[in-house]
Amino acid sequence: MSGAKNVVVVCVTGASGYIASWLVKLLLQRGYIVKATVRDLNNPKKTEHLLSLDGAKQRLHLFKADLLEEGSFDPVVDGCDGVFHTASPVVFSSISDPKAELIDPAVKGTLNVLQSCKKFPTVRRVILTSSMASVIMNGKPLTPDVVVDETWYSDPLLAEKHKLWYLLSKTLAEQAAWKFAEGNGIDLVSINPGFVIGPLLQPEINLTVEMIQNLITGKAVTASSYRFIDVRDVASAHIQAFEVPSATGRYCLASHAAKNSETLEIIRQLYPTLHIFERCEDENRSYLPSDPEYQVSKEKAKGLGISFYPFEVTLKDTLESLKEKGFLNV
Repeated sequence: MSGAKNVVVVCVTGASGYIASWLVKLLLQRGYIVKATVRDLNNPKKTEHLLSLDGAKQRLHLFKADLLEEGSFDPVVDGCDGVFHTASPVVFSSISDPKAELIDPAVKGTLNVLQSCKKFPTVRRVILTSSMASVIMNGKPLTPDVVVDETWYSDPLLAEKHKLWYLLSKTLAEQAAWKFAEGNGIDLVSINPGFVIGPLLQPEINLTVEMIQNLITGKAVTASSYRFIDVRDVASAHIQAFEVPSATGRYCLASHAAKNSETLEIIRQLYPTLHIFERCEDENRSYLPSDPEYQVSKEKAKGLGISFYPFEVTLKDTLESLKEKGFLNV
């Protein structure tokens, strides 16, 4: 499924998002024609950074689409060889209506996109942007010696019990996607990244990169350790999953596990003069019921040909991007 030899048309949903923006950039670099969806074509914060990408004038076409509107993606998917479904709300904090704000857009949106894919036989493969959230919570202990891999599936009952609504939304959406794909003969591959950081293309800061900013400035963060992955690796993995014929199933992506204290120490080494708020470990608020320090297997991802940015490079590029966009004084 190489996009290098022939002009290939693909769809990217939620194209203004953090991962999707990088995906659009790399697809354009590889010569693809990209049909990309955004919720508001008249919002320059959602479109200008995409329209300014190299190749955008010739090969990027923006469409308005709504996750909850049936048939909304038909005009975009029509004529596509592949579909990258990245659109899904990301909220880690408490919300008033989890079903309306997270679960319905994630689950119904995924099914609406797949329904469109079913209608058009030109679609050879669908790549779903899932998350490690749909992998890690199954009741097994998450200790430092545990290695999580693609055979793990989160239990929605556990997620609901602990009111982890984002985790629940990603778990239910991926479950629904696999069930629909298997029942309708759709070639589906899912990408399950960990905590995504790296340089920003969009003008607004997203929640995962904001965590790095908060770590430095002393604001509350969601855990005391993270499984990190570079946004550029995530975007590349999506393209590899489309182009490599043997790609199948799920691909977990996490290049480096680090406690916040370790992350801050690297930042101090990179920027010795940067003022970093000194926090106590118990000031951190855990995202999960316990604060695990598990590892994530890289074997399947490497088998796909995916390499990983060094963590120090990712951190430096993240901070330089925050500085450039005015979110951090470095």
